[in-house]
Amino acid sequence: MAYGDFPPQLLPPGSPSDRVPSAPPGTIFVLGPEGGYAVPPRRYTLLFGRDREDVHVPVGVDDPTVSRRHGVFTRADADGDWWLVNTGNLPIELPDGVLMLTGHKRVMGPGYTPLVINSSKRRSHLVEVRVVDGDDPHPRSTSGAETAAPETVYVLSLQERLVLTALARRYLEGQDAFPLPSAWEETARLVNASPHVTKSWTHKSVANTVEDVRERLRRRGVRGLTRDEVGEPVGSTLSVNLIRELLRTATLNAQDLELLADDRG
Repeated sequence: MAYGDFPPQLLPPGSPSDRVPSAPPGTIFVLGPEGGYAVPPRRYTLLFGRDREDVHVPVGVDDPTVSRRHGVFTRADADGDWWLVNTGNLPIELPDGVLMLTGHKRVMGPGYTPLVINSSKRRSHLVEVRVVDGDDPHPRSTSGAETAAPETVYVLSLQERLVLTALARRYLEGQDAFPLPSAWEETARLVNASPHVTKSWTHKSVANTVEDVRERLRRRGVRGLTRDEVGEPVGSTLSVNLIRELLRTATLNAQDLELLADDRG
């Protein structure tokens, strides 16, 4: 079959990721536990998620915390890139540990990329993605119900949510591959600029609020939130672990950025 005649096609359940069909450069293969889909380089929208009747690649079909349409791959034309957008409630974790939150968008580079949806039910759902490189035309790699809210969503007061949103701003914006928490002074500045602020905040008061939330989660069994657990030097590790737990459970999401002022500097 000529490359130009290669149509989008289903891959049967159990298709091994190291033996997908030959395909032209730019073809995307997306594999889930029930099979997958292959699309050549052309304008296309490919969906994955829980609702097997409404997506190309079903994943987490028996897990109500996975969204019915959890993610979408799009390509504008034959010469463009494949883009991944998280349209689900829970984050999509990339191999480098980066969490794609709802609405975050990322180019899928050539090669193999495993995507993981970590359910709040402590289950993980794998979606395997392969974009054929120009030098490798034979890719090789190592239901209608509403989406349920994650079982572990931590309760935050409005002011706690405001402080933690400011602390996690770079994570929520999704612009940095390896974001860091805001410094305490920057967190206080962002909070004080919010139209939802109810008092004047200092670097000490935002740090104390973050510590209170961290201790609350520690008592609920979340690991990695104390100095004894992470060891020295601590640096920003405690805040990073707290932010990742709040993102993983969708306690914080990109919509919380609306709490901050439009001009975030």
